[in-house]
Amino acid sequence: MNTIASLQIGEMGVILEESLDRIPLKLLEMGCLPGAEVKLLQIAPFNDPIYICVNGSHLAIRKETASQILISKF
Repeated sequence: MNTIASLQIGEMGVILEESLDRIPLKLLEMGCLPGAEVKLLQIAPFNDPIYICVNGSHLAIRKETASQILISKF
C-alpha cells in the first residue's frame, strides 16, 4: 500500500479509512482525516521531517509517522 512517506514532491493522495487507528490524535485534530487530500510539498535535508499540505493546512510531520498513514495516490 502507498503511504504519505512514499509520495514524491508535488504528488497528491487521499487518506484512506483503514489508517484511522494509526493516525495520532494530534494529526486528526489538525485535519488529517480519512478522505482528506494530501500533497507533499517539501522534504527536509536529511529526509525527516516532511512538509505536507492537508486541506489547505501546511504541516511538518515525521517520516516515521507518515509511513503509517495509508493513502490512495491520484
